[in-house]
Amino acid sequence: MKNRLSLYGSALAAALLALFSLLSLLASSLALAAAPQPVPGFTTRILAMQDGAQVFVRSGGSGPAVILIHGFGDTGDMWGPLAAQLAKTHTVIVPDPRGMGRSSRAAAGYDKKSQAQDIRTVLTALGQDRAAVVGHDIGTMVAYAYAASYPDKVSKLVVMDAPVPGIAPWNQIVLSPKLWHFNFSGPDAERLVAGRERIYLDRFWNDFAGQPARIDEETRNYYTQLYAQPGAMRAAFAQFTAIGAQDVRDNAILNRRKLPMPVLAIGGEQSFGATMAEVMRNAATDVTGAVVPNAGHWLMEENPDAIVKLVSSFLDAKNKQARN
Repeated sequence: MKNRLSLYGSALAAALLALFSLLSLLASSLALAAAPQPVPGFTTRILAMQDGAQVFVRSGGSGPAVILIHGFGDTGDMWGPLAAQLAKTHTVIVPDPRGMGRSSRAAAGYDKKSQAQDIRTVLTALGQDRAAVVGHDIGTMVAYAYAASYPDKVSKLVVMDAPVPGIAPWNQIVLSPKLWHFNFSGPDAERLVAGRERIYLDRFWNDFAGQPARIDEETRNYYTQLYAQPGAMRAAFAQFTAIGAQDVRDNAILNRRKLPMPVLAIGGEQSFGATMAEVMRNAATDVTGAVVPNAGHWLMEENPDAIVKLVSSFLDAKNKQARN
């Protein structure tokens, strides 16, 4: 009887161990599926900028060029669903701007006009002279600076859910207490955040989201690992402090000439909303506005299907006009 009970116990233990292993494997598979994934078929490379900074670039597809520029709290991996769709009809280029993602933590060059020069260097290195430009967050600021600096090189501009430094109603926007991070920097700020990058990033993902739960745990962990790398937070702080230190002055000059290319200005319903189009109508002559429902600031995480549809349709409409 004891031997039989012992056998039953061993079998039960083995079964429980097998079940635990299966559940662990399933959890790992789900985590891998939820975290941002590279776009199949895209190649990667490192490109040197004029000042020696190294910019990590993904590219794939064929056809008219489009470049996708992300902002803080993400990397170029955020664009996965949009990049995959656009690659069916476009050459899609996805850099990590200097200091972010897998690009180097340059000592300087975080003003948006300098980063517009980086975008020009990337496109030229990949044999592209003219491109559609898409930006989100800090990427919107860089996209504007690029379009204003090289208007004849931009076929279309898409900007998403971020103010443009110095462009009205800028003075009202920056009064928001949520934007305290625009002036958060320095050695002590770096020490405060060191080892607590996830807490710092959660503040952005939670406070600026309309649906925080849609930025899942795997995505948060994935980006936290990258922003916890040495120098990453110093570079991130520099992206924001450059706004008041340089970008507002640069844009005051750039905005003397309104953007001539068609612009799609997208805001999250629970974030910038229609204000995104209001901003761009003070900077461009041909602006279409769109508000994404059930989303805050993190549009690609909160409602990616809506963004894929909006951007694809906008770029495709231009291509149809060109064919006609």
